[in-house]
Formats: sequence, C-alpha cells, structure tokens
Amino acid sequence: MEGFKVDKWGYEVKTNSDSCISSINSYYHQVLSYGRERSVILEAPKQDPTCVLANILAAHYLSSADSSRALPLLQAAKSYLEQASLYEKVVFDVINCLISPSRDDDVAVELHFKLLKDFPRDLVSLKRAQVLCFYMGRPDLSLKLVEQVLSVNKQESYIYGMLAFSLLELGRYTDAEEAANKGFEIDSEDAWTHHALCHVYQYKCRFKEAVQFMEKCSRTWSSLSSFMYTHNWWHVALCYLEGHSPMEKVRDVYDQNIWKELERSDASPAEVYLNAVGLLLRVYVRGGINVFGDRLKILADCLTNKAFWYLEWHLDVLVVWALSCTGEVSKAEELLEGLKSRISKMTKKKRQHMQRAMLLAEALFEYGKGENERALEFLDETFDAINYKIIGASDEQLDVFNDVWITMLLNSGQATKAIQAIEKQLKKREGTPFLWRLLVLSIASHKTFNLF
Repeated sequence: MEGFKVDKWGYEVKTNSDSCISSINSYYHQVLSYGRERSVILEAPKQDPTCVLANILAAHYLSSADSSRALPLLQAAKSYLEQASLYEKVVFDVINCLISPSRDDDVAVELHFKLLKDFPRDLVSLKRAQVLCFYMGRPDLSLKLVEQVLSVNKQESYIYGMLAFSLLELGRYTDAEEAANKGFEIDSEDAWTHHALCHVYQYKCRFKEAVQFMEKCSRTWSSLSSFMYTHNWWHVALCYLEGHSPMEKVRDVYDQNIWKELERSDASPAEVYLNAVGLLLRVYVRGGINVFGDRLKILADCLTNKAFWYLEWHLDVLVVWALSCTGEVSKAEELLEGLKSRISKMTKKKRQHMQRAMLLAEALFEYGKGENERALEFLDETFDAINYKIIGASDEQLDVFNDVWITMLLNSGQATKAIQAIEKQLKKREGTPFLWRLLVLSIASHKTFNLF
C-alpha cells in the first residue's frame, strides 16, 4: 500500500522512512535481547514525526523514567492516528492504556490478548504483556499469552525463553527446562534463555552445573542492559552461595560483575542496585556479611538518594531493609511513609493487592533494626513469600524472604514454628542446603528449650 512499509513482524506501518522502520526494528531487537540500547526508539520519531508507531513506542519507553518527555510523543501519535494502519491503531490503544495514570491492569492485559490474537507475530507486545503480568503476580496469564501465539512463532528467537519463564513461575520446571533448551538450540546467545535454564538448575540444586553453564554463556553478555547483565551474575553468585563455595567467591562476583557495572558510562544504577541489595540480603541472612566489609554501608549510602525510590516495589522493600540495617532509620521511615502515601492514592482494587507489599516492607524495616518479634507482627503466621509476587519478584528473588521469616522465628525463640515453616519449604524444594542448615539449628534450639 502506498505510503506504508512493513516492520520486522511483517505488519504495515504508515511511513515513507526506511530509517524510521530500521530504528523501530532495532528497538524490537533491543527489547527482546535485553540490550542496553533501547533508547534507539527515540530516533524513530525524529526520522518520521508523523509515524504513529514510532511515537507511541517512544512514549512507552520514556513513560516510566521521563513522563514529561513522553507526553508530547503520545500527543503526536494521537494526532496522526486516523491515517495509521490497523496494527498501529491497536498498538496505540494498548500502550495508551498501559501508560495512563489511572490504568486498570486487567484491562491492559485484555487489550494485549486482543492485539496478539490479530497480530500474533508481535513478540515485543508479547514481552510487554508478560512484564505487566509479572508485576501483577499473574504467571498464569503470562503463560496463556505466550501459548496463544506459540504456533506461529515456533522457529523464532526469544519465544521459548518467554515460554520457559512463565512455566518456571508456575512451578513447572521440567516443562520449563524443555522450553529453554529449545530456545537455546535456536539462539545460544539469548540471555533470557540462559536465565531460564539457570533457574531450573538452581531449583534442582545443580549449582555446579549452573555456574559452569552461566560462566560459559557470560562471554555474550557485554551488550546486555544493566539489569540483565547483573541479574544473570546475581544468579551465578547465588549458586556459589547455595553450593557452599567460600563467601569470598560470592564477594568477587559482587565486586567484579555487579558493582563494577556502575563504572560503565551508560549504566542504569537502579538496575544494578536491585541485584546488589538482593544479593547482600541473602549474604546477611546467612551470616556472611562481615566478609563483605563496608560494602552494605556503601550501597545503603547510595540508596539514600530518593531518585532510586518508588521505581518498583521489590527494590523499595529491599532498600527499606538496607537503610534500617545500616542505621539510616529516619531515611527508611521516610521511604515507608512515602509508600503508604502512594498506596492511599491507588484504586481500591490495587490498594487491596498492594497492602500485603506494605506489610512486607514494614517487616523488613523492623528486621533491619534487629526487632525480630516486632517484624513478625506484620506477617501472617502462615507466611509464604510465594504469595508476594505482586512486588514484582520471581520465585527465586522471593525465596530470601522465606529465609528471613524462618530466621526471625528462630531469633524470637519460636523453634517449633520455624521447624514447621522449614518443612513446608522443603516439600517444595527438598535439596536446598540452607534450609537443611536452618532445620538443624531449629531442632537444636527446640531441644535446648525443652531441657529447661
């Protein structure tokens, strides 16, 4: 059709600019490969200011970090909508809903289902929908989305990594491993597939195999975003930690492959801090923080910067702990109050979902101060971190909160409850070394208590 070109998926886009389409296609690649050059999409509206797809994708890219710059792009997309292709109009509707201040997550997901029914090759829209489901704590919907389009994308790079992660979050590890291996056969450099396979190996306590696999793959990671690069190394560090390697080995990964990312001129500090503080909490719970010297304090000093607050709930919960643990109590309290304020402004439905996240943050605040009994008051007696996916964390990322819960029970003299909590977790993953260590401590504590 005159005045139209096609993008990577073969869908029509209203533009006469080859460079505009090239920038859009480059953006697709960056998103799916977790590249660090996603800002390439900002070039597309410069090359054709009238292109709806260019404008709306650029608006979405900027919406979370710089909403003031996103608004003109959204308005531009809206002003040229009448002349756009059907595909562009549908993408516009989806993203317009997604970046709305009053968005309804359920509506946004439903719009993605409809988009992918008509345009099933659009893997970036699939990825966008899966990210939304992740932050909703709905891996079931994420799996339905990828299954809906799988038949027409069976030989595509990235599709099996997306399938595998959904299966992982639903506890279907055998199926996830099969899917991830298919993805690896198609593209051995897909970092999301590496990530999925590492999850499988960790769950099955194949820590040595996980480390060897990930370190072999790591030669392809230099172009990854700060998040994906440090997150894959976070997994490696966890495998060393769980596999009883010396704590110094874990520290080396932290120094050389997580913290060092901050030296890169195009690094995204918040993405690095998420993986850094997540690792240090694990180390802290396991009693190894002394090996890390003043690294936790250095990180906490960085996290007093409010520019890194309120970006995502998972990071906020971890920041609350890091600040309270290092004596920055007033800062931690300020962050907590800010989180409460944000919840109060949410819709009733969203507020009900996020109240649980608030209680977790308050528990981590007290835990950081060493107030174990007070911290336990914020959590249910049947606490299980798996029920806190709404903070935007995977099962592997959430596991540490179970460790914290059990440790607090032990520190509060509640050995019987600790034993019950450990046995519950061991039914899910019986080979976890740290849980067995905690079980031994719990039984010893219980016997000692009964002697008196």
